[in-house]
Amino acid sequence: MKKKEVYWHLPGLCSLRYLNIVFFGLMKQYPDKFREGYKIASVYGTFPGAIWNGGRSVFGKISETDIEKIIKAYNDNGVPVRFTWTNSLLEEKHMKDAFCNKIMELADNGFNQVLVNRECLETYIRKNYPNYPMISSTTKRVTDLEGIKEELEKDYHLVVLDYDLNHNEEVLKALEPYAGKLEILVNEICYPHCPMRKMHYRDESRAQLENDTKSFFECPNKSTPRVFEECKKRPAFISNEEIGSYIERGYVNFKIVGRGLPPQFALDSYLYFLVKDEERAFIEKQIKTVLRPIFQ
Repeated sequence: MKKKEVYWHLPGLCSLRYLNIVFFGLMKQYPDKFREGYKIASVYGTFPGAIWNGGRSVFGKISETDIEKIIKAYNDNGVPVRFTWTNSLLEEKHMKDAFCNKIMELADNGFNQVLVNRECLETYIRKNYPNYPMISSTTKRVTDLEGIKEELEKDYHLVVLDYDLNHNEEVLKALEPYAGKLEILVNEICYPHCPMRKMHYRDESRAQLENDTKSFFECPNKSTPRVFEECKKRPAFISNEEIGSYIERGYVNFKIVGRGLPPQFALDSYLYFLVKDEERAFIEKQIKTVLRPIFQ
């Protein structure tokens, strides 16, 4: 019997693009070294300076030419780009932002996607860019069962589950009929049940809108080492030994966290989840040989 296909959503559309593209190449070159049935279904993130971006603020500038090249590099590998349009402070006045609209125009091919959490932007995109599959973002922090079901009944391509529910058996059981429409974060590094998480998202959104590169949210998690081994200790972490049980129940979309974190964190996550145990050292060596300046 053919093994069920499992879909993975990777971070760092722009910031981790070199790692991602090299990784895709190795998956094609050495398919036997990667876990069977696993497919990269999207790469999420943003381009520097886009005010619709949320979750993690990203500053700077990038040329239209480079935007086109990056989108093409992913799409040529059969991977959609997924824009993190999850700024929680957006208003109607922000809908006409020229830079964000230009990005949408450049990627408007019916293949690429958007993450949303604001009704005004969702309505605007549905009207002006109807070709984009839309994903309901975890930044909404919907943690009650009925609220999640409401999201799942809406016209979303996928709904990202709040990480605090990753091991909530009552919720997972109740959501099994919707399992194929849910996406699960497997390696969230933030504190469990953090009361400041939504406030943190709002502050990141404010900083993005104001281009505030100097203020930093005082997060209680800031002293925690940003390394993969640390996130494995979190209650929300889903291990390779556990993932099989999710897949059997129909949960086949998994998201790897890594935006705003060191490249090594992303690499360690990719190696752990996507590469066969005995092949990790080989794949890591291949990547670090090609991307030596990034991992020095």
